[in-house]
Amino acid sequence: MATTPSTRRGHGVRAAGTRIQPAEVGLPSHGRRRVPGLRREEVAQLAGVSVDYYIRLEQGRGPSVSDAVLDAIARVLRLDETEHAYLHAVARPPKRAERRRTAPRVRPGIQLLLDGMERVPAFVLGPAMDVLAWNPLADALLGFSRMAPAHRNTALQLFLSPEAREMYPDWAAVAAQTVAHLRLSAGSQPEDRRLREVVGELSLKSEDFRRLWADHQVRACMYGTKRLLHPVAGLLTLPYESLTLPETPEQTLVAYTPEQNSETAERLALLGSWASTGA
Repeated sequence: MATTPSTRRGHGVRAAGTRIQPAEVGLPSHGRRRVPGLRREEVAQLAGVSVDYYIRLEQGRGPSVSDAVLDAIARVLRLDETEHAYLHAVARPPKRAERRRTAPRVRPGIQLLLDGMERVPAFVLGPAMDVLAWNPLADALLGFSRMAPAHRNTALQLFLSPEAREMYPDWAAVAAQTVAHLRLSAGSQPEDRRLREVVGELSLKSEDFRRLWADHQVRACMYGTKRLLHPVAGLLTLPYESLTLPETPEQTLVAYTPEQNSETAERLALLGSWASTGA
């Protein structure tokens, strides 16, 4: 069943509430509790709203919510900056958000930029984590050109490709980050049809995705490090940076940036040479 912005809001609030223990906020913790974390009435008390109002908010059937109420709930639940922004986004989504009707395109200048990054694997993602453009080294590393266009998507490949768990030694951590990033996109762009398609397909086909999606974690994965085991280049340690493109903020340029003269940089150079010879 499709989720609306109000149900996403309610699910997220409930999930965050389970992370806080009563003793952490100065409340007595004696007595048996049917659910972990704070009770509804405790969150309402700490946020300064009525229990009835909070229950309607949690169930996704509350009225338009003020900034002050959302900020108070975020404070009580100890939401980080990303989670706080997500709560605001799903509480008051755009009334008439445009739906994407045509496949998104990357500007020619961005493709030239990618091609000029000869020593760095780089690619552009859309909000649903579709791969919109890439350079030759990224293709040699991740095989974008060999993927069917409908499944040229990093989230689909991570959860549905049989090789993904072998490719990513830290698959569980990468999977959690990917789902948290998808949920953040879903909160800011609730009318994006492609996002709904990707989340729907993953929900139907991947038990791991369903479990992680139910955790309601939201996180912007703009930098970090991934380890990748490539069949030709071997084990690579790949720091990455993600940059939002100014003219098209729904597109993100991702670049893997290994340290100069590191073993990973040398292996990437060999991979690029191997790919250019058509081996």
